[in-house]
Amino acid sequence: MSQQDVIQRFLFKDQAIRGQRLLLNQAWLSMIKDRHYPQALQELLGELTAFSALLANGIKHPGKITLQVQGEGPVNLLVVEVTHQLKLKGMAKTNQPITDQTNAESLLGQGQILLSLENSLTDHLYQSYVSREGDQLVDALQHFLSQSEQLDTRLWISVSDQAVGALYLQKMPDTEAADADAWDRIQHLASTVKDQELLELDNTTLLTRLFHEEVVEVFEAKPLVYECLQDRERVATMLKSLGEEEARKLLEEQGEIVVFNEMCNYHERFNSQDLDALFGTQ
Repeated sequence: MSQQDVIQRFLFKDQAIRGQRLLLNQAWLSMIKDRHYPQALQELLGELTAFSALLANGIKHPGKITLQVQGEGPVNLLVVEVTHQLKLKGMAKTNQPITDQTNAESLLGQGQILLSLENSLTDHLYQSYVSREGDQLVDALQHFLSQSEQLDTRLWISVSDQAVGALYLQKMPDTEAADADAWDRIQHLASTVKDQELLELDNTTLLTRLFHEEVVEVFEAKPLVYECLQDRERVATMLKSLGEEEARKLLEEQGEIVVFNEMCNYHERFNSQDLDALFGTQ
């Protein structure tokens, strides 16, 4: 298996069709490490992760994209955040065991997708809700792209416990003028892609295998990185805001103050000596 974490744009220049190819290996392994997600939940999170990265690859300013899916089924939260530097993190939450549910409809129940685009230069936050229609999450994501950009779009995503692979095509406004049959032909070729190919082949091999009779211009691949920083200072600030008396009381009740960071899947622990240092007690 090719161990890489990359996203790459490509263009059928003569046909005015553009696309992106994404492959996650190590970043995906880091995101799901010690999470023990069942396969069906893993697939939902992987699809949302791939889609978020495809969107983030188009950000023209410093900032980040966050996609959040809240559901009324066994899965009550999916959230993925990707920065303009293609640093990503994400998690899923359940409120009951997942048994025989396999599709998005049964796992999530009713709910919408909240897309947030943050511009850190202007401190502006744009938010919009995406309707979630169909049994599969990937169908809703594809529908969103087609509706929001008013351009025909196709999306293929495959997820395993080792990798996430995606292929994305979009018909540009002047496609028909360039070649009336191009969109039908190229999306048909893309639809022959197998899950194993999406998950294991490097970009060049995959694009050559699918579109060997087409002229494809490939742009520089960009690396994707999993990053979820542990921020002990933030927890310390929160404890300070409680005040020493409340913090000591909490410590006495629990024996140790433990704060769990769900997004990054780690615990911050504070004992008596930590509080002494925090509040300047000798």
